[in-house]
Amino acid sequence: MLALIFAGGEGSRLRLGEKALVVVHERPMIAWVLDAFCDADCEPVVATSYKTPFTRNWCRTNGVDYLDTSGSGYVEDLIEAVEVCGAEGALFTSAVDIPCLTRDIILRIRENYTDSGLPACSTWVPVSRCEAFGIQPRYREMICGVLAAPCAVNILIGGLICSAQEEYCLLLDEPGLVFNVNTREELATLEREFVALRKRVR
Repeated sequence: MLALIFAGGEGSRLRLGEKALVVVHERPMIAWVLDAFCDADCEPVVATSYKTPFTRNWCRTNGVDYLDTSGSGYVEDLIEAVEVCGAEGALFTSAVDIPCLTRDIILRIRENYTDSGLPACSTWVPVSRCEAFGIQPRYREMICGVLAAPCAVNILIGGLICSAQEEYCLLLDEPGLVFNVNTREELATLEREFVALRKRVR
């Protein structure tokens, strides 16, 4: 399955340069996410933009497939990336700032998506998990009776990219999915907890 990994944002809140290349546990965040999708037998393609030239160069140097989007915004870049790839079937979309993502999590998402029979799937983590690490998600919604935050890992149908797609909302109580790294405080917490989190989410 194709996996589009979005790495075209400036990372302005983190203020450490291009977010994809920010180091977590001695590796750039993008490397952890790429490994997870490769280990799950997916075909990752990184979506860059004019805002992330160093990420583009990193992909080129490391033999990672990438494509350039206009950097106009998440929805616009998503549509553009899907159309450039020519993907018609189901595909993953993922943020680049989820370094605790693992093969097993991806396989669980794909299995639940297949079982749901719906065209799309969004992934959520309980807000209580976020708050346990001192993180206050900006977006919250009730999922399966639990207040939850989105994890930025989704599945959708490429051929329906310009249409509304009914989605299965998957609630995963995975501590590692709490960390969509957006601030230096979150980065420091993640670095402190990283080894334990990676062991828990295998």
